[in-house]
Amino acid sequence: MVMNRRLFMTLSATGLAARSWIPVPRALPVLPATKARIKAVAFDAFPIFDPRPVFALAEELFPGSGLSDEWRTRQFEYTWLRVAAHHYADFWQVTGEALLFATTKLKLRLRPDDRTRLMNAYLALKAWPDVRPTLESLKASGLKLALLSNLTPTMLGANIKSAGLEGMFERVLSTDEAKTFKPDPRAYQLGVDALKVKREEILFVAFAGWDAAGAKLFGYPTYWVNRQRLPPEEMGVRPDGSGETLTDLVTFVS
Repeated sequence: MVMNRRLFMTLSATGLAARSWIPVPRALPVLPATKARIKAVAFDAFPIFDPRPVFALAEELFPGSGLSDEWRTRQFEYTWLRVAAHHYADFWQVTGEALLFATTKLKLRLRPDDRTRLMNAYLALKAWPDVRPTLESLKASGLKLALLSNLTPTMLGANIKSAGLEGMFERVLSTDEAKTFKPDPRAYQLGVDALKVKREEILFVAFAGWDAAGAKLFGYPTYWVNRQRLPPEEMGVRPDGSGETLTDLVTFVS
């Protein structure tokens, strides 16, 4: 049975998906985001790193199979299922397990060298074209910048190097530190603890609609970089701002 992701997000954002003995930050209502209040910006990885080459490689190796969609869907479902089941494994392991499931489901023969190529593609991502000028503009304005991602520390470090973004972020935060995944509130709490400012002073920048909703439910002012032009999740919340590029984000905070 596939878990309903909206149900899981509701449970995790209110703390009901966690063991009762694990302290979970209480979700707070968010006041309207203002320019003066925002002191830091925390990015998910994928507004920064372009994941399309991973899926292009999947299509190259297995043309017309639908592997990229099946792999990507199962990858994130596994993160939510592992949090709900209290059976954590890091994002690298989850990604490999999702790839194995997807190829098995689609009856594809996954050779060891193809598996290695597909997995290693997640260690060599480049930045979207609008990333560097956006980060430079935000840093020049005095904002603290951070990454807050489900990717492992190794994955984040490798992609920062691959994208040529060394030194751009004051903090690089993996949810692996909390042994959980977004949208668990404990994952978003990492940003508050690391940046030493209030949650309402941290603008969270999401790539996925579910992440934008989870961050908003946690209490972050939230901006959704909706590069895929998707509708927002029906979770009873909306991001404070949205646009199709990071250039739109600069306009939002300026």
